Amino acid sequence: MKRPYNSLVINVVMSKLSYRAPLLLLFVALIVTGMMSSCSSSNRHMQVISEAERLADAYPDSALALLDEIEPSELSIDSLKAKYHLLKALIHDSRGHLMLSDSLIRYSASYYKDKDLNNSIRSASLSALYDYWVRGDRHAILQLDSLANQPGLPDSLAVFPLRKRAYWSTKIFDVEGNRHAIKRLISIDKDSAWQQTYKYWLYTDYLFENKSDSILIIIDDLIEQSVRARSSTKQFSYEYEKIGALAELGHYDESLALADKFLEKAPGNSIQHYIHLWKSVVFFNMGNRNLAIQELGKADSCASVISEIERGYYNSFAYVLTTVYDYQKTGKLKLIPMATINNRQKDIMYRDQSIQQESEQSALMIENKRLNLKARNDRQLAIIVIVILVGMIISGLSIWYALNKRRKTIEAEDRVESLQKMVEEIKEPVTASSNQESLRRAMLRQLGIIKMVAETPTEQNREMLRKISSIGYDTQGALVNWENVYEIIDNLHSGFYTELHKRFGDTLSVKEEQIIVLMIAGFSTKEISVITAQTTATIYVRKSSVRKKLVIPEKEDIVAFLRGVV
Repeated sequence: MKRPYNSLVINVVMSKLSYRAPLLLLFVALIVTGMMSSCSSSNRHMQVISEAERLADAYPDSALALLDEIEPSELSIDSLKAKYHLLKALIHDSRGHLMLSDSLIRYSASYYKDKDLNNSIRSASLSALYDYWVRGDRHAILQLDSLANQPGLPDSLAVFPLRKRAYWSTKIFDVEGNRHAIKRLISIDKDSAWQQTYKYWLYTDYLFENKSDSILIIIDDLIEQSVRARSSTKQFSYEYEKIGALAELGHYDESLALADKFLEKAPGNSIQHYIHLWKSVVFFNMGNRNLAIQELGKADSCASVISEIERGYYNSFAYVLTTVYDYQKTGKLKLIPMATINNRQKDIMYRDQSIQQESEQSALMIENKRLNLKARNDRQLAIIVIVILVGMIISGLSIWYALNKRRKTIEAEDRVESLQKMVEEIKEPVTASSNQESLRRAMLRQLGIIKMVAETPTEQNREMLRKISSIGYDTQGALVNWENVYEIIDNLHSGFYTELHKRFGDTLSVKEEQIIVLMIAGFSTKEISVITAQTTATIYVRKSSVRKKLVIPEKEDIVAFLRGVV
């Protein structure tokens, strides 16, 4: 009865794995858990970053809080890592935060380069601003200029670096080259909300170069736009700016009239001290020292209720006027009041620098901790992966060994069964039979060991039979006398072997001729494998080789074909 090989294999595998099952299950569980955890973590990070991106414009603080929930060292996907650092830097920039913790914006700039032009420009611009926060030099401005002036860069993408360049140049009163950037923004960016901002930056630029006509034209245009937009806050801010602009340009009467309008319209406003300060400057420039001193006194009185930091900024202007007024009266200069102001401002500056340095150190410490944590996690992950791989290799080798051993066992059992069948066939009494059966019996009697076991079934002969049934046993010709076999075939089949060898001896190998002869004698593939001491698989390979060499169609029987041509 033919053995169901597949079921045998399954049984063998299950039996061999029974004692290894806990270990294999552990390895499989580790792999599945790791993959699920990685996918789940990446999906969660993707959702959080997408939600933060959606909230960034309207609710930047909420978006930042979401991003802070993510540990950057856990971001294993490059695209998510680049998007995370870009989004965080964008929010810090929009909120006016120090960008000291955004050093990895450089990673985003490197990732998006040649992949996404829009994100490449934005991340490179923010990288330049990071350099400004860290070093505070003009190198950042030059980087922004280079980004905005790339050949072929669409105007819509040039807006971002141009805005950053114009904003910072205006803030630090660096007007060199800034006017060109602002005018370009006005021409290419049609966002009405930003147009007012650009014009105000241009106004500041002209103010510091004393461009009188341009200053008044721009500030009047800004006031008119705010009136049309019904924005009282902006109108108030621009009209206040106009008081100073008129005073600087020598339009004293207009400056005083506008200042009085402010004081009448909004008494007790938050910048009342500065309005009186401007009036003091105007009266002094008009030669009315007494009114100038009165206005300065009013300014000092209003400034007494403002914060200490704001009062220090106010005093840096007021004490200059006090010193000038005292000099005009006494002909002497006093540096002590100015030194007091300078010392206070210096103290504030040192405190700011100390806070900045602490922030830088904290950012570096946090970054180092993150890198160390990432390195430790990477090492642990590498160890887990190595352990899993080693376990899988050992398990795979164990399964292969078990299957191979079982396969050999099954083949050996089949060979024993075939041998035993041939032994029993010799023992059977001789009866009238066909030529094919006669040939088989005649050839079986040429297989010495089979005949010996059949006629003298001693234990020694049976042991020899068991050895022959082993796949790797070398019979060294003891099993078959091939010359006798060839002679029998020639006698019963009209010289079949001689004609076969004559026609195809140069084409076929000796082993292939032997297999053909045994096929002619009616032996099965299993029986041929036993007789020739080869595996069943080898017999099938050699049969295929015979088909190719003799050009026998796949569906045609080899024996029938050879009988037709030999």
